[in-house]
Amino acid sequence: VNKHKPWIETSYHGIITENNNTVILDPPLVALDKDAPVPFAGEICAFKIHGQEMPFEAVVLNKTSGEGRLRAKSPIDCELQKEYTFIIQAYDCGSGPGGTNWKKSHKAVVHIQVKDVNEFSPAFKESIYKASVTEGKIYDSILQVEATDEDCSPQYSQICNYEIVTTDVPFAIDRNGNIRNTEKLSYDKQHQYEIVVTAFDCGQKHAMEDVLVQVNVKPVCKPGWQDWNKRIEYRPGSGSIPLFPSIHLETCDGPVSSIHTTTELQTNYIGKGCDRETYSEKSLQKLCGASSGAIDLLPSPSTTTNWTAGLLMDSNDIIFKFDGKQGAKIPDGIVPKNLTDQFTITLWMKHGPSPGLRAEKETILCNSDKTEMNRHHYALYVHNCRLVFLLRKDFNHADTFRPAEFHWKLDQICDKEWHYYVVNVEFPVVTLYMDGTTYEPYLVTNDWPIHPSHIAMQLTVGACWQGGEVTKPRFAQYFHGSLASLTIRPGKIESQKVISCLQACKEGLDINSLESLGQGIKYHFNPSQSVLVMEGDDIENINQALRKVSYINSRQFPTAGIRRLKLSSKVQCFGEDVCINIPDIDAYVIVFQANEPKITITGMDHFARPAAQFESERGVILLPDIRIVSTVTKMEHSVDLRENDRANKQVIVEEMLHNLDFCDVLVIGAELDPEQECLELDHGELQGKHLDATNSTAGYSIYGVDSMFSYEQVLRQLRYRNWGTSTTSDRKFRVKCSELNGRYTSNEFNLEVNILHSSNSDFMEHVNHMIVQPQFLQSVQRPEGSVSAVHSSVVPSVATIVIIICVSVLVLVITLGVFRLRKARQHGSMGHEGAKENEMDWDDSALTITVNPMEKYEKPHQTEEESEEEDIDDEEEDTTSAESDDSEEEEEEEEEDEEVIVQKGDKQNATRQEQL
Repeated sequence: VNKHKPWIETSYHGIITENNNTVILDPPLVALDKDAPVPFAGEICAFKIHGQEMPFEAVVLNKTSGEGRLRAKSPIDCELQKEYTFIIQAYDCGSGPGGTNWKKSHKAVVHIQVKDVNEFSPAFKESIYKASVTEGKIYDSILQVEATDEDCSPQYSQICNYEIVTTDVPFAIDRNGNIRNTEKLSYDKQHQYEIVVTAFDCGQKHAMEDVLVQVNVKPVCKPGWQDWNKRIEYRPGSGSIPLFPSIHLETCDGPVSSIHTTTELQTNYIGKGCDRETYSEKSLQKLCGASSGAIDLLPSPSTTTNWTAGLLMDSNDIIFKFDGKQGAKIPDGIVPKNLTDQFTITLWMKHGPSPGLRAEKETILCNSDKTEMNRHHYALYVHNCRLVFLLRKDFNHADTFRPAEFHWKLDQICDKEWHYYVVNVEFPVVTLYMDGTTYEPYLVTNDWPIHPSHIAMQLTVGACWQGGEVTKPRFAQYFHGSLASLTIRPGKIESQKVISCLQACKEGLDINSLESLGQGIKYHFNPSQSVLVMEGDDIENINQALRKVSYINSRQFPTAGIRRLKLSSKVQCFGEDVCINIPDIDAYVIVFQANEPKITITGMDHFARPAAQFESERGVILLPDIRIVSTVTKMEHSVDLRENDRANKQVIVEEMLHNLDFCDVLVIGAELDPEQECLELDHGELQGKHLDATNSTAGYSIYGVDSMFSYEQVLRQLRYRNWGTSTTSDRKFRVKCSELNGRYTSNEFNLEVNILHSSNSDFMEHVNHMIVQPQFLQSVQRPEGSVSAVHSSVVPSVATIVIIICVSVLVLVITLGVFRLRKARQHGSMGHEGAKENEMDWDDSALTITVNPMEKYEKPHQTEEESEEEDIDDEEEDTTSAESDDSEEEEEEEEEDEEVIVQKGDKQNATRQEQL
């Protein structure tokens, strides 16, 4: 009889490892029944689990002992469910084999925990991490990286450690993923760092994929100008180029109320303070419209101006350097003795402080007694950084105290920079212009006039001549510094406009499109446009304005080299004077060397004229067809892959237009005899041009800054007269032109002129016109010089008649040649056919035995033809000098054709005679 229920524990605790089916229970699963050892009633037949779809089952291992086992029906995943709780009961086998009247135990609670397996790796939440830091700081944490693990247990799901994989980087990371820098970072050293980080869970399994961390280093915000280039390149002819096309001001968010900028172009070391035209002083004064009559006291050394030959000189800019040991005597007659009450002295001067506490006078210009006495009549000198002009009038002008010394005290006199000085004298008033600005003397002292005497005066430069009070006259009061373009103009003073033109710079600062500067921008240039001041309230407006500041050099051939550039700024904030310190910008403009021009003079280099033309009132035009052309050679680079992959340089010659500043027509050999010959030019030809001319027995000099075309026009009107031709048979001249005062010179064009006397004038006049004719025709083809070229022919009517005669003769010769050509061909063809027919017919040849008398008849006929050809050749020789090259070539070809035809005819006659 089944009297008792089975008995089990009230609760069980079990552990199952995921992906495993065995459950380890504590206590073990065992059911007891007091009906034992009664069969069936005392045996355990089953364990039943109560719960919703529990993935477990309980099986009986031994019915008698009641031992059972709990196992999983399917794999258990900890990540899906970490623990299970359910009810289990034990059932006995009942009272018989059929299991009737079975009994069940009380309910027991089973609690099972799933044991985790470390099957997942850590994974970072972001694919890439980015952060920015400011240079020069140490951060506790720049950023934090974070990784997760999908395992269910704390042991395997928690991240226990982070590690930087990249080596040699100034960063560290802690267990929580915080990255910090281990040293101060520098923006200049490295703008960005890229580091790789990995993570480990507590089971020491590392991440499958490491993560990239980018750390950007920002520079410390420093107020200043940004996005500008230190080097600016300038090529000649570029016009105006912007200096700072992308510049902008960084204020680090400072509350700015106004900005004041100064842009300075430093050109002190270029030429005389900046890039100016390097023409001679005479040419510049003519170009600027100055009144004529200026006398250059420091010209380039030459045969006529040899007093500057011993001075130290920079030939490029005609600058004379005085070292305190040199002076120059101006020859008598160069400057008139009486300068009148109005005259002007102009000069460029570069002068530094004088050595010593009480420095001596340093003479620039001095007119003193040559011998016996030591009186200074007028002088310009420097003394203790003061410019002093001395003017002592003669006693016969006035017998009272008169102004004699005029003093100016200027800092520029001793600043070791170039400055342009003009002393305008309207006695008793003397005015100084320095760099175009007017200065009145701060001190004027009076003195007695000088008593008249018979002593000659000596004008000197760079020192003063001491003729008296010494055992031997010598130089004294030497000048230390540099001088250039020292001129004196008696009788006239210079206007402010001309003075400004003479000292104007050809390079400077410029503003592109002034109208687009924007509102609220104030700007100001200094007179030489080397300093530009701009002021505004808005930062963006100032940025836009500075982007329009440009450099310009209007010279066609600028002085190559570096021009330094400086931009200084002051920023004011609200309620404060100066709040932000803006560093200055130091940049430079590099001006490239211009391509050097090659000036070429061409034209007729030899001609002859009858003596009567040279003796006529107008004389003979020397250079009727002169042509001045300037070319520049450029190298063009082109890559040719077929020739060793090297760049082939192709030379390109281009014609260019530029000015000239003088052309000299010099006499080769003995100088002109003014008693019987001269060079002449109507001064009306110079009107409307910036040209002037001087004439001497050595030649004719035309000077002034003007175009090559203007020089051509004037040179084509230069005439040579000789009214004593009986003693002269020929003359040779040389023409040479210059640009920039000899910096670029032309070739030396030589011209030979023959004077024909009555014995051979008729014949040579005819030949001479033949020589001139090609040049005449060539100049007619030029549109520019057509008028002057027609006038340049000495006797155009005679030349026209000669041309008509030559053309007629040529037509006659061609007609005769064509007639003879046809006749010879007909005669040759008939003879050739007769030869073929009679070649092998000896019976017919008997008829030709009577040729012998005919041969005697043909010889006189042949001599007539030869004599006729000789006559034609003589006519051709008479006309060759008058015909063009084309007609000569056609005539030669026709003569060659005639000779070939005659030779063919002779060969046919010889063949027939051999056959006979």
